[in-house]
Amino acid sequence: MRFDIITIFPDFFTGPFDYGILKRARTTGLVQIATHDLRSFTHDRHRTVDDRPFGGGEGMVLKAQPIYDAVQSLNVSPKAERDRSRETVILLSAQGQPFTQSLAQELSTTERVVILCGRYEGVDERVNELLCDREISIGDYVLSGGELAAAVIVDAVVRLLPGALGNPDSSRFESFGADDVVEVTYAADGPPRSTYGAGGLLDYPHYTRPADFMGMAIPEALSGGNHEVIRRWRRRMALKKTLENRPDLLEKIEITDEDREILAELRGDDSGSF
Repeated sequence: MRFDIITIFPDFFTGPFDYGILKRARTTGLVQIATHDLRSFTHDRHRTVDDRPFGGGEGMVLKAQPIYDAVQSLNVSPKAERDRSRETVILLSAQGQPFTQSLAQELSTTERVVILCGRYEGVDERVNELLCDREISIGDYVLSGGELAAAVIVDAVVRLLPGALGNPDSSRFESFGADDVVEVTYAADGPPRSTYGAGGLLDYPHYTRPADFMGMAIPEALSGGNHEVIRRWRRRMALKKTLENRPDLLEKIEITDEDREILAELRGDDSGSF
């Protein structure tokens, strides 16, 4: 898979892509990441990439011509052919559709992603209309530019590629995971490999040794070795975490009868003991 990032700050990406999973994926050839300096596609001695907006208003807007020339230099397929060529061009802006795990999974099935990093007050809308397949925002807040958002998207997508993670199930059984494995799954030596897949819920809490830390012991359900008890506890805690932090997610997923019973108990139980 290949990412091409068009930006006025190419050096910004020197650090984010040189550590952990992304570094390993690049080293092994699983992914290629190239940055392209937008100022290299200007045609004046000042290397101007922005201008005042028509109609007035504060701030400056990225010009269409340098971005158009930058994308053309990459030999990307025309918009009408990109599904077949498995390419996509993305504009990052505060006005875009929300970036989600399901969108990350969709992008991970492509072979090439071109990312345009917005700056200033935005980008000439003709860039969006002529070149881009979609407009994406990583959250309901405003950043100084799209570089941070680009790093977020690349990280979220690359870790979904087969071979990026040491255990392929790591990207399935976690917060926002799309899979929902209802049956209990066991490893070769007996312990449960996982409980339900996240199925769109937030992940359940995790604990490691020591069993008692600063007077706080691990939940009793995790210490007995009963696989069914562990499964039920994890599912309950995933539902609890989602109910507390992202109740909106509960409206978007399929839940079981058991989940409904748990949610009813959680909504009626304010004791904090689970």
